[in-house]
Amino acid sequence: MMRALLLIGFAAIALSACDNDPGPVQRGTNPELPEPRRGLLPDMTVPRPADWGNELPTVPEGYTIRAIATDLRIPRQTLLLPNGDILVAEGSGGNAPPLRPKDFIAGFIKGLGKSSVTGGDRLTLLRDPSGDGSYSERGVFADDLNAPYGLAFVNGAIYVANQDALVRFDYVDGQTEASGPPTEVAKLPSAINHHWTKALAASPDGGFLYVGIGSNSNITERGMTAEVDRAMVWQIDAETGAHKPYATGLRNPTALTIQPETDTLWAVVNERDEIGPNLVPDYLTSVREGGFYGWPYSYWGRNVDRRAQPQDPEKVAAAITPDYSLGAHVAALGVAFSTPAMGQTFADGVFVGEHGSWNRNIPSGYRVVFVPFSDGRPAGDPIDVVTGFLGEDGKVRGRPVGVTVDPRGALIVADDLSNTVWRITPNRAQ
Repeated sequence: MMRALLLIGFAAIALSACDNDPGPVQRGTNPELPEPRRGLLPDMTVPRPADWGNELPTVPEGYTIRAIATDLRIPRQTLLLPNGDILVAEGSGGNAPPLRPKDFIAGFIKGLGKSSVTGGDRLTLLRDPSGDGSYSERGVFADDLNAPYGLAFVNGAIYVANQDALVRFDYVDGQTEASGPPTEVAKLPSAINHHWTKALAASPDGGFLYVGIGSNSNITERGMTAEVDRAMVWQIDAETGAHKPYATGLRNPTALTIQPETDTLWAVVNERDEIGPNLVPDYLTSVREGGFYGWPYSYWGRNVDRRAQPQDPEKVAAAITPDYSLGAHVAALGVAFSTPAMGQTFADGVFVGEHGSWNRNIPSGYRVVFVPFSDGRPAGDPIDVVTGFLGEDGKVRGRPVGVTVDPRGALIVADDLSNTVWRITPNRAQ
């Protein structure tokens, strides 16, 4: 106990010396990156949780937001089924032991901004029998899972990426409960699990599943052996479970989606810490087969990270620059392509759920944004879609994670702090 108090006191002293004005969050296709800035501790600020009370998140004029499920158990990602039902993956994983004193401090600081609820390790099904968007029916579709996160539906089956395995449930349209335990498709890396979330997307024909697997450290502090099969996207054969690296050097690919017009895989990626409040930008990018995206040797293309040892100039020279900066430390955890049914402003582009920073003195993220596209690529500044999670009082009411678009005209947002699923719709007949 005394040790913990000393560490917390040390953190408070260190934080009091941090720069109170870290500057703007760099966003867009060509961000201007500052010089790396290292210190004894990174800037660490996590807003304390507060209840929504009678308030709601803020959405643009002409849109309405409502809670369609509350009192969940750490909702992470959602999946729209063919009949309009919504599956919600609930859980919390990871078992990485701290390595350094500052890991204890960071863990304590981050814990201040989390829900006290235990993860559900289940899939909850929401149904809207009246078609009015209320989703008045709710039940457990499947339980006894292991920190489920990524979800995909293809060829009559529901795929779930647990923190240790990709599994499959056979599904009949309208089913409200799984008919039995899932079938294991492939084991996933789960030792240490510093980054435990396993993002998931399916190829349009259902032949392959793509799984995002985060690194086991910030910048290889546990050694490269711990990073085998990590910081990459796997391609898994849906029938055999055979896998191969599809793209590498992605520190923590937290959400994956397929672009409808091109069948291109896209991801949002959480980048590395401890080199300043404005480094390194989390990003949105298309994912090329065989591509290398820099981690751990470089960031945002070929900006060398001297902390990675030994250095690898050949890897740096091959590093692909991401498509779009979301800003440093926003912690993007959700991505979904939009549809014209969401209104003219949001007709072409992607929604991104930003969980929010823990390592900036001035918080970033804590919102859902829309990145507009033109000719199939990001183009223009991001647009705020759902805000108000971080209040003017400095407290946080919610933290968005997964985002899902209903093609009939609705955005579904999972919030793992208030344990709510939100639904945002244009103000018109649905």
